[in-house]
Amino acid sequence: MTRETAIFAGGCFWCTEAVFQSLAGVESVESGYIGGSVANPTYKQVCSGDTGHAEAIRITFDPAVISYDDLLDVHFATHDPTTLNRQGNDIGTQYRSAIFPLDDAQRDAARAGIERAQGDWPTPIVTAIEPPATWYPAEDYHQSYWEGEGQRNPYCMAVIPPKLAKLRKGFAERLRAD
Repeated sequence: MTRETAIFAGGCFWCTEAVFQSLAGVESVESGYIGGSVANPTYKQVCSGDTGHAEAIRITFDPAVISYDDLLDVHFATHDPTTLNRQGNDIGTQYRSAIFPLDDAQRDAARAGIERAQGDWPTPIVTAIEPPATWYPAEDYHQSYWEGEGQRNPYCMAVIPPKLAKLRKGFAERLRAD
């Protein structure tokens, strides 16, 4: 069975992780950091905005069940790709909207995904397609955050349920059966 990987940044990784974990064909979602200049950054360092990293998610998926294009469509529909270095109250380059293609095919698909999504937004999409970069997994307590601590966190309770509602409304056929 073939597995592929996608890396997206769309604000707080707790919030994007919760969305993608709900999709059929997604086998794992790992929160982490990418696109910066400091080796092995910590959450505190990334949150300072000084490392250049984005909070991101690394998705392992089965392309026979869900395609990279489908993941891109979900990405653009469940965060605001039109705000530069910001998602809601989260401000800074660490919250930027970005795609980190792992090969030329993903890079081409990312460009096409931006074009496809643009019609759904009244202002230009500013999502960056970034060059290859080293992935650093976030600390253990960030992984599967929504399923654990997140449902007791007021920030997550304000941000994640509306994202999940958008997902259910626009991509019901892509949701896990379980």
